[in-house]
Amino acid sequence: MKIGELAKRSGLSAYTIRYYERIGLLPHADRDASKQRDYDASILVWIEFLGRLKTTGMPIRDMLRYAKLREAGAVTHTERRELLKEHRARVRAHVAELQACLLVLDTKIVGYADLEQRMKDHDAEPHRRRKPAGARDARPL
Repeated sequence: MKIGELAKRSGLSAYTIRYYERIGLLPHADRDASKQRDYDASILVWIEFLGRLKTTGMPIRDMLRYAKLREAGAVTHTERRELLKEHRARVRAHVAELQACLLVLDTKIVGYADLEQRMKDHDAEPHRRRKPAGARDARPL
């Protein structure tokens, strides 16, 4: 498939695809008779995996390391697994941090909802006139 089609199907821009190819995240594409890139559809699975690594915050240097290990073949399975395990630990820690942040946000939101309800309840009550502080009842003379 041509780079335009790969861009459409992968969600990456043609510029990003060329950049990934240049730095080594994507293997160099075969070229057709007119010297245009011609990608195999199987590259979509690899691009999707790279997208997941990116979404989970893997630094590009680690993505490049993983890509080089992958290119080296089956003898690197252990190294790739270790790299992914380390990244998974960082992702889990980040998820836990985000969950703690969500708890704070939820608590604040509930607090505001409670305050709004108390204000509505207060507004629904009949208002009683209050005497100003320090005022006395009028006494007949």
